[in-house]
Amino acid sequence: MKKRIVIALGGNALLQRGEILSAENQRRSIQVFAEMAAELARDYQLVIVHGNGPQVGLLALQNAAYKESPVWPLDILVAESQGMIGFAITQELASSAGNSPVTTLMTRVEVDPQDEAFSAPGKYIGPVYQPDQQAELEARYGWQMKTDGQYIRRVVPSPTPLKILDSDAIRTLMDAGHTVVCCGGGGIPVIAQGDGHQGTEAVIDKDLTAAVLAQSINADHLLILTDADAVYENWGTPQARALRHATVEELSPFAAPDGAMGPKAAAVMQFVKQTGNAAFIGALKDAPQILAGEKGTCVTK
Repeated sequence: MKKRIVIALGGNALLQRGEILSAENQRRSIQVFAEMAAELARDYQLVIVHGNGPQVGLLALQNAAYKESPVWPLDILVAESQGMIGFAITQELASSAGNSPVTTLMTRVEVDPQDEAFSAPGKYIGPVYQPDQQAELEARYGWQMKTDGQYIRRVVPSPTPLKILDSDAIRTLMDAGHTVVCCGGGGIPVIAQGDGHQGTEAVIDKDLTAAVLAQSINADHLLILTDADAVYENWGTPQARALRHATVEELSPFAAPDGAMGPKAAAVMQFVKQTGNAAFIGALKDAPQILAGEKGTCVTK
């Protein structure tokens, strides 16, 4: 039986920072991923969780541009992004030689309505802007903006994922031999209400959701693919150094809630502590080398 691996594919890895947010640019990135996935699928059963930061922000901008109807809420836009990105990933993976059947599953993730994130938005979505545009953007759209490197970006609430409501369906598809694309954009955020659930305005961090999913399906590994090729000490300085291997304790200083490497570090730490299995962080193009320990960062207990 193949080992199970959950791959968290960053939205920023699919649409690079500062590039045009186009379907063609995204397709090219997914083609790179599909080539890597076909190689990994020889040894692993793949479960793929993708981000949606640039994409859901673009949907929100397009939504706001049409003044004839009210703005649609973020939970619905997350659902839209699950469909648009999942379709693109499925198309490319399904054409990869020797790959298993591929299914994209709309996935809901429960969050706590009292989560502090609702009063302190910190999840980056959408394109980057120049800092001198902040006042105009906040006035025009009512957004909250924060610094993202040398740029600014919109931030929205990102509550902690508690439970994947459609995990039974994910396991059923896996048992049938499918490669499953699920929990897109961190999952459609919902809160418990009576005997059911209702959507809520948020975008859940996909790395934290991937860690919850990996634990729930007893995955052997968690692999987080992003636009950084590893976790770095002294990032942004001449002393920057890639960490090729790190323990949970050594990685803990990187787990700050910064919206960048912080959630990734927190996710792999959570997975490793709960399962004792290794987790990995690295660049999309390096996936096979990351699992071989040649690139990226390997995190162990």
